[in-house]
Formats: sequence, C-alpha cells, structure tokens
Amino acid sequence: MNTKSLQWALASALSLAAAGSALAAGGDLGESAKQSTNWTAILMFGAFVAGTLWITKWAAAKTKSASDFYTAGGGITGFQNGLAIAGDYMSAASFLGISAAVMATGYDGLIYSIGFLVGWPIITFLMAERLRNLGKFTFADVAGYRFQQTPIRAFAASGTLVVVAFYLIAQMVGAGQLIKLLFGLEYWMAVVIVGALMMVYVLFGGMTATTWVQIIKACMLLAGVSFMAFMVLAKYGFSPEALFAEGVKVKAAIAANAGKTPEEAAKIGLSLMGPGGFIKDPISAISFGMALMFGTAGLPHILMRFFTVPDAKEARKSVLWATTWIGYFYVLIFIIGFGATTLVLTNPEMADVAKGVIKGGAGTANMAAVLVAKSVGGDVFYGFISAVAFATILAVVAGLTLSGASAVSHDLYATVFKNGKADSAAELKVSRLTTIALGVVAVVLGIAFEKQNIAFMVSLAFAIAASANFPVLFLSVLWKDCTTKGAVIGGFLGLISSVGLTIVSPSVWEATLGYPKGSAWFPYSSPALFSMSIGFFGVWLFSVLDRSAQATKERAAFASQQVRSETGLGAAGASGH
Repeated sequence: MNTKSLQWALASALSLAAAGSALAAGGDLGESAKQSTNWTAILMFGAFVAGTLWITKWAAAKTKSASDFYTAGGGITGFQNGLAIAGDYMSAASFLGISAAVMATGYDGLIYSIGFLVGWPIITFLMAERLRNLGKFTFADVAGYRFQQTPIRAFAASGTLVVVAFYLIAQMVGAGQLIKLLFGLEYWMAVVIVGALMMVYVLFGGMTATTWVQIIKACMLLAGVSFMAFMVLAKYGFSPEALFAEGVKVKAAIAANAGKTPEEAAKIGLSLMGPGGFIKDPISAISFGMALMFGTAGLPHILMRFFTVPDAKEARKSVLWATTWIGYFYVLIFIIGFGATTLVLTNPEMADVAKGVIKGGAGTANMAAVLVAKSVGGDVFYGFISAVAFATILAVVAGLTLSGASAVSHDLYATVFKNGKADSAAELKVSRLTTIALGVVAVVLGIAFEKQNIAFMVSLAFAIAASANFPVLFLSVLWKDCTTKGAVIGGFLGLISSVGLTIVSPSVWEATLGYPKGSAWFPYSSPALFSMSIGFFGVWLFSVLDRSAQATKERAAFASQQVRSETGLGAAGASGH
C-alpha cells in the first residue's frame, strides 16, 4: 500500500505541476491569440482537473484486479454505460472537428454526423448482445472465441493499436489547440500536459475512473451544446432558415473580400448549402460513408464498453441510450457549425480563425465551437465550454489508452506469451507500462499532425477499424465457415491495405508529409471501399480454402458459439475461450 500511495502522490504532483505551468503561462495569451487572459476559463479548467483527479483516486482504491481495471468489474448499469459510450463517442472530432467542418464546408460537414450516427444500428442489432455474451475484456475474446488463440490475438492487438494510434492523434491535436488558445502555451507543451494527465487517469483509475469521467463529461457536454444551439437559434428568431441564409451571405462576403468577382462570390456563398465542396467524387463519397458507418462496429474502445455491463439486456439498453444522446448531440452540432459561420467568421476579434478557414488551415478552425461559446455566452460560458472540451478529449483519450493497454496486456502478454497462465498482478503491470508507452506515442504523433482537421483524422481511424477489425468480428460471429487462417490473413490484409492507402492518400502524403500537390499515389480521401472489400474477401477466400483438421473443428464449434452468443448460456464468469 505504501508503494501505491507513493505512486499516487508522484502522479498527482506531476499533473498538478503540469496544470501549474499552464496557469503560469496564462499571461502570454495576449501575444499568441490576441486576446486577454481568461481567468474564468483557467479556473474552471483547474477545477475540472482537480475533480477528475479526485475521481481517479477514488477509483484507484476500487481497482484491485484485471477485471476491475479493464471493465470496472462488470458493475456499470445500461443507462450509465449508455452515457459513458456517448461520452466516448462525442469526442474532440465530434465536438470540435465536425463544427469546424460545417463552418468551412457547410452542408458537406453533415456527412460526418450522419456517418458517425448510422453505425449504431449495426451495433444494436448485430453486435451488442453477442459481444456481451461471448467476451470478457477485449473484442479479441469475441473474434477468437472458437479459433486458435495465438494468431487471432496477435492480429487483434495489431488492429487495436493501429486504430487507437490514429484516433489518439485527433484527440491530442484538439487538446493541444485548445490549451494553446486558453493559456497561450506553445502547442507542443500543451500536448505534453494532456499526455501526462491522461497517463495519470488510466494508470491509477482504470475503467472505473474512465467511465465516471466520461459520464460527467457527457452530461456537461450535452448541457453545454444545448445552451449553445439555443442561443445561436435565438439570434435568428429560432428560424434555421434565417441562420442558413445568413451563413450563405457571410460566405459570399468572405469570398468577395478575398478578391472573387460578385458572381463567383455568390456561387461560393450558395455552395455552403450544397454537397460537393468537401468530397468531390462518388467513389470518395461512398468510401468515406462506409468508413464512418462500419468503422463504429470495429472501434476497440467502443466495443470494450459492452463488457462493463452485467448482462446482454443491459448491453442492449446501453446502445439504445447511447444512440439517443449521440443523435441529439449531432443535430445540435450542425446548428453550432452554422453558428460559427455567422458569428465567428464575422467577428473582428476572431479574424485569425476566418483567415485559417479561407486558407484551409484546419488547425485553427478546430476551435470554432469554443469561439461560438464566447460569442453567445461571454467569458463565463467560454470558460465552461473550454473545460468541457478538455474533459471530452481527456475522457476519450483515457478510453483509447485503456483499450490499447488491454490489447497488449490481455491479448498479447496473458494469452499469447503466457498461454493464459499470467496472474492478474503481472497483467496489470504490463497494462500500466503499455499506458506509458502509448502516452509517449500519442504526444509525438499529436505534435506531428498539428495542422490536420481532427474530424478527418478520426475518419482515417474509422476506415482502418472498418477494414481490419469489422470483417473479422462480423464473419467470426455470424459465418460458420470462418476459420483462424481466414480471419487472421483477411484481417491483416484489411489492416495493411487500409494503412498503406491512407499513407499514400492526399490527406497524409501531401498534407502531412509535405509532398507536392497531385503527387499522392492513391487519389481518394478514404481507403475504406477498397481496403474493407480486401478484408472481407481475404477472410472469405482463406477460410474457404482452409481444409485442415483444425478448420473442421472450428466449423463444428460454431453451433455452441451461436447458442452462447444468442442466449448468454455459460457467459457469466466464463473465460471467453
């Protein structure tokens, strides 16, 4: 216990020192963002950090086993888990990235909110119950239920870590931009502070702390966006039509000021309400939509949440509540995005954001929603929304890190290296070491991808999840002829093709790696249409070709897997394989 107390004291000191350095830098804000130091925002931010550290300390006392660390001991109710899933899903990409995308591209920004939302029926009707009945800690428990453990776990851990890395980038970029705006810190310092706090939450609190931070943050965020959308609509007599008309005018005026002819300016203004500005060809549109829709069912940190509830009924209930909150949230985000067009782009104090949007500088534009809060609610509400945005990022980052840590410790260490004989304490230790490693990786990648739109970065994570994890999960649970060889080879084909095509697409090849425009090898904005097809085809082909004795045994085991997945018989206290 003494060692644990010492670790806790060191962690608290580290995070408070980080928060302190942020406070000390507050006075420099005037130079970096051309606005006075916002002490309201800083105090709310400090209060949130202190509150969540207290939750972590409370959770640390309850986290005694691997089950507590990964799944909060399975003691979360359906309603609580629904809020926590919504908290996990309403990430920096949703809150900051989609509102920025709507501000910059108008109607086209809707593809994110519609795409992110329509993935939920797939989880509701195909996955939620089966996941809870077959799994224990990670989605590999489900995908590998009747398969050889070593190869399937190796694939699942690889898929999880790649998805988590891409998803983490977006959150770290959002957090860095937010703290830079609030405190006037250098961007890299802001990212390092977020990384340090995230490690503290996950290292000591595990899933219990992560869940409660997500629930509190979901409630704060839903209240904040409700007020924000209400205030935006109130400025236009609660007429969405008047809001959209004003947005078209603003966009046309910005284009005219940038030297466009009146005809061109009018056309640019009207483009705000029409499709085609963001995704310019049908292949990209289909591919992008597929990534957002099917990626949800392959996100390891979302799938992991179904193991925190006691049974399949609560798993279904949690999806229902999550879908309700998320759908409500996305409707409001669209209003807030248009509010950013009319209120932020016309505000002389926020001219740097307007410039960023005109030039396509997504990094600055990511802060659109926070600046809308300042326009409609003054410094106090601006402080509240900044603290909520930070809470959003921290909660999601903690959930992501936890799923990455569980992939390494539970799937690789305990099952592959120790053949299922690792004791709980050793597994926990590996998990905590992985958390530190993931924190460092997240900080480095967050600094490298500073200029990217965070909603777009998350869409790449969705494309990889849809291409690698989803085909394996879907076919292993619903197709009796699926075999270990098919799942592993097909899964790796989906993973490698999605990552490879993402790297050579314009979004990474040109925007991040700096190669000249038009030099990208893969012309489309999302690889999902191609890489997901490769993943499904690979699983099917190599399963059909597999005639080994092991494959025959796996096909025969499908009947018992189906009974358990549909009824939950044997699920309570079972090991999952």
